[in-house]
Amino acid sequence: MTRRQFVLAAPAGLLAAGCRKANPVPFTTSDPMTLPGKIRVLFVCVENSNRSQMAQAFAAMHGGDRVEALSAGSRPSGKVNPKAVAAMAELGYDLTAHSSKSVEQFNGQEIDAAVTMGCGDACPLVNAKTRHDWQIPDPREMPPEEFRKVRDLIGEKVKGLLAELGVS
Repeated sequence: MTRRQFVLAAPAGLLAAGCRKANPVPFTTSDPMTLPGKIRVLFVCVENSNRSQMAQAFAAMHGGDRVEALSAGSRPSGKVNPKAVAAMAELGYDLTAHSSKSVEQFNGQEIDAAVTMGCGDACPLVNAKTRHDWQIPDPREMPPEEFRKVRDLIGEKVKGLLAELGVS
C-alpha cells in the first residue's frame, strides 16, 4: 500500500487543521483491505482526474491517520489533471503521486462513505455504509481562479463530511 506524499509548505492554519489528533472511534470490518481503526471514504467522479482527486487529498490532509481516503472514476482518464496538481500544490499537497483509477477496483469492498461529485455517477457495487452526492461543477475547463473556487468548495465539503463521520 502506498502512502500519500505531503509537501511541508502548507499554510500554518491548514497544517494545524490537518495535524490535529482525535480520540479513536472503534471501527471493525471484515474487509481485509481496510486498515484497522481507519474510516474508508471513496470519492467518485467520471474521469477521476479533478474533483475526486482533490477530495481524496483533502480527506487525507484533514483526516490524518483516522481516514483512508480513496478516489476513482466511472471512466477514468488515466491521468490527474495538471490544473488539479497545481491547485493542490498551492495548499501544500502533492498530487503527482496520485493516479486515475476505476471505481470497479472497489466493487465488493466495504466503504464507510461513498461520495459522488454530482456528475450522475453511481457506485452500486461498492458496499458503502453511507452515500452522498455533492453537486460540484467540473472545473476541467475553468480558468485558474474559478478552478480554485471549486477546489475550496470541495475542501469545505470534505471537512463537513469528516465532522459528520466523527473525525475532527
